Amino acid sequence: MARGIKNKVAIIGMGCTKFGEFWDKSADDLIVEAFQEALKDAGIRADDIDAAWWGACVSEVNVGKSGLPLARALKFKNIPVTRVENFCATGTEAIRGASYAVASGACDIALALGCEKLKDTGFGGLPDMATGEERKFYYPNFTAPGMFAQVANAYFSRYGLSREEGKRVLSRISWKSHQNGSMNPRAHLRSAPDLETMVGAPIIADPLSIFDCCGVSDGAAAAIVVNAEMAKEFRADPIYVKALQMSLTPATGLMHQSWDGIHIQSSRIAGKKAYEEADITSPRKDISLMEVHDCFSINELITYECLQVSPVGEARRDVEAGFFDLDGTIPCQSDGGLKCFGHPIGASGIRMAYEIYKQLQGRAEPEERQIRKDLNFGLTHNLGGICGSTVCSVAIFGNEL
Repeated sequence: MARGIKNKVAIIGMGCTKFGEFWDKSADDLIVEAFQEALKDAGIRADDIDAAWWGACVSEVNVGKSGLPLARALKFKNIPVTRVENFCATGTEAIRGASYAVASGACDIALALGCEKLKDTGFGGLPDMATGEERKFYYPNFTAPGMFAQVANAYFSRYGLSREEGKRVLSRISWKSHQNGSMNPRAHLRSAPDLETMVGAPIIADPLSIFDCCGVSDGAAAAIVVNAEMAKEFRADPIYVKALQMSLTPATGLMHQSWDGIHIQSSRIAGKKAYEEADITSPRKDISLMEVHDCFSINELITYECLQVSPVGEARRDVEAGFFDLDGTIPCQSDGGLKCFGHPIGASGIRMAYEIYKQLQGRAEPEERQIRKDLNFGLTHNLGGICGSTVCSVAIFGNEL
């Protein structure tokens, strides 16, 4: 009978580059930078790595669809390297692969590393990734902002928000993330505009403005995992994996009325299964901090509800009350999130884990970003694909075995 991943694996080292536009750096430069920080953090040598999982989605670092780009950049000596890709959940998929290998006993020390050089693609947003039935919905004028704008308008209509009320709630979400990102030296976007500036910003896809959309970035992040029982041989404060769940919704969600057009079913299911795996019965009480997939501010809003943290249709009250602020009950996007830290697809899930890892250890940098309360469980959430046909991952980490 399946018993899940809870308390079988621990993270002993992590690394993350600054995210941004790096015209003077190659993918190899970013890979090496993230890896070297993770090695130093774990106190091990490169030769100690038994196997690696390499996450890359759409950029030039993905040439050949193999693990060779990682092996070459890090000069690995004939160890297995597995390349993974699962849309925006690619980074978490790499952690999942490394964790499962360690939990099975197939290897002692495994690496998960994700990198993307999106700016090298020459595309303003994400390149076309549609496959199968989803392709019917991409042409001639389908865009990611347009898709989430439809979700926003549906949400406003369903739960009785005027356009002005809804825009202010969404702007308040982005305002919070900009406040956090402005303190983070690794974040891509570090400005902190006032709320009124955000409310009145130029529209990208009504009602979403430029401040409701995440950035397009280059970057890399890495995690080193070991068996939980040997973790304290490496460091006094390892972070333990409590749950790793993934849910994929088939394209039929786009083709009939079983989907409400608002809440993402894969987020609901992955969250529910993750709580079961981690033995969490009350997410609103038990989760200490979150990093969720704020590709657009409306997705952060509905994710609060999909993950059972806010009551359905009432997340706006938590947003307006500061529930998710850095000094709130459950800080969300303490590092700035996708909105400000950036979104190099293959690295994003590991970047989220990096923030949870540092916060749970009390080592967030600079010190003023450290959450000032007892922290037990941190959650990460990734969402890829198109609404109604999505890939979702939810991971939960804790600081006690």
